[in-house]
Amino acid sequence: MPRDPREIQLEIDAARESLAATLDQLTYRTSPKRLKAKGQEAVVRFLKTPAGKAAVGAVGVLVTFVVVQKIRHRND
Repeated sequence: MPRDPREIQLEIDAARESLAATLDQLTYRTSPKRLKAKGQEAVVRFLKTPAGKAAVGAVGVLVTFVVVQKIRHRND
């Protein structure tokens, strides 16, 4: 038995709406501004943890060491 054209059109319209909603979700999830903000939030959260503070301290010590070594080698 052939399908009713109206039923087919309703199915097409429903599929189109579903696809549009999926595309909207993907556009939101992959928005560069949103991803940047989310990344910045994650970094700030990490830097507030003890491990983050230790990492910043270690980088500071390393930079200080490298600068001192450069100054010593320049004076030699």
